[in-house]
Amino acid sequence: MNDLEAAFHQYFEILTADTPELLEAVYDLRYRVLCIHNATPGFDMTKYPNKLENDGYDNRSTHLLLRHRPTGIFIGTTRLILPDPKNSEIKFPTELRTRFYPGFVLNESSRKYTAEISRFVMLNDFFKRKGEQNMLSQSIETEQKTQERRRFPHPMLALVVGIAQLCARHHVYHVISSMEPALNRLLGFYGLQLNPVGPSADYHGLRTPYYVYLLDVLDRMYQEHRTIWELVTDHGKIWPADLISMRKKSLIAYQPNKTYISG
Repeated sequence: MNDLEAAFHQYFEILTADTPELLEAVYDLRYRVLCIHNATPGFDMTKYPNKLENDGYDNRSTHLLLRHRPTGIFIGTTRLILPDPKNSEIKFPTELRTRFYPGFVLNESSRKYTAEISRFVMLNDFFKRKGEQNMLSQSIETEQKTQERRRFPHPMLALVVGIAQLCARHHVYHVISSMEPALNRLLGFYGLQLNPVGPSADYHGLRTPYYVYLLDVLDRMYQEHRTIWELVTDHGKIWPADLISMRKKSLIAYQPNKTYISG
């Protein structure tokens, strides 16, 4: 086990939100971050009188919670919107709310292996300030927080570990998402960046549509960020190091034409 893995297991726990109680924790965290603390465009708190943020895509999604082990506090969540089980041609939110560059499509063979990363929510101020808001831990001393940041670069990376596990579990090889470019740049520090496939659009703020073939990301991590690859794949137990057979097994050779991917 490398140092990054040791820090991850010491500080974080990933939970699949597969019970009513955990789902309520997901919706509660999304409400607090999106509607109150970040005041994200399109998330008016008056729309959620029960103080739980959810929508129609949650029923076809699988959800994650990230728990901070020292405090027991949920500090992050995200969901993977899966293809509609009755009709894989039903579009994902990114397809409906943004515009792709000419030539980029999710073809019929790839759609059933595609998912959208959505509601990527993190308590960004958890490790920055002490005791300023009720949701934040008042029990972690500044020195301890600094040590955690030094040993594990960003809790966002812990959520990405969970996403990789979900993709393996649900046979997802294509990933799309609408993100702020700054988040994608942050992912790029760990070899996890996605490819922009359209211009930025007003979608809960200025967001850019992104796409990536997940096996390409795993290849890049294996070559350039081995310790992160070991963490994300559990040393190849979740995703193997040799992806040749996996590529054949997925029966999908669709790759975006690099000529229309910018940035």
